[in-house]
Amino acid sequence: MHGTIEGNGLWVARGGHGDRVAVLLHGLGATASVWAGVAAALEARGWRWIAPDLRGHGRSRGDGPFGFGNHAADIALLLDGVDPGAVTLLGHSFGGVVGALLCGGLFGPVPARLVTLGVKIDWTEDEIAGAQAMARRPVSWFDTEDDARARHAKLSGLAGLVAPGAPELDGGVRAESGRWRLAMAPGVFGAVGPSVEAILRASRAPLTIAAGAEDPMVSLETMRRISAEATALPGLPHNAHVAAPGTIAALVDAA
Repeated sequence: MHGTIEGNGLWVARGGHGDRVAVLLHGLGATASVWAGVAAALEARGWRWIAPDLRGHGRSRGDGPFGFGNHAADIALLLDGVDPGAVTLLGHSFGGVVGALLCGGLFGPVPARLVTLGVKIDWTEDEIAGAQAMARRPVSWFDTEDDARARHAKLSGLAGLVAPGAPELDGGVRAESGRWRLAMAPGVFGAVGPSVEAILRASRAPLTIAAGAEDPMVSLETMRRISAEATALPGLPHNAHVAAPGTIAALVDAA
């Protein structure tokens, strides 16, 4: 994927042609690079697409403040001037929560549709506390790029799903003063805490909610508390968009 830094400090990749616009929001610890397969499949279906690295991730600005609302505001600014009636948001995991918040109407016009994939709905107090503790940790440094990419692959849930040199991992690490670190700022973990179920329920856009049937983070039963039409995608893991990009593009096309 090729992208540029845009006015709000986000690195953004764009492509495709057509009147329909898919905005692709990656999960915690990942980058826009995970959408390469989905983007190509959407292009073949006549879509335009926009894929940013969220604030604190990848090649985008690394400064805070962080929080679901801050990320949603960034995306609202990115979409300024784009016809909201043409926009379908596709958010994976963390990105799905950002998309749902944007569709609540607090940040301007509501996009036409929202598709969420693999959003963890239920969080225990211990899990929230753990995320908040992660947000306070200092940056970890690695002696080699390979070590840093391995950590990025694990954090983004791509370890074992893609090869160590796969393009889906691009942008996940950076070199500074002869050492390597994750591009993701630890403070991003601080977004965890608000009720994900409440955010999803507050969306004013028609919602398609799905997850891989093998995703350990969310069950069909849990998703159906939000929507009776929720879908478990057979045989697919948490990163279903990487494992089966054509299936996810079809899901967006049908939304």
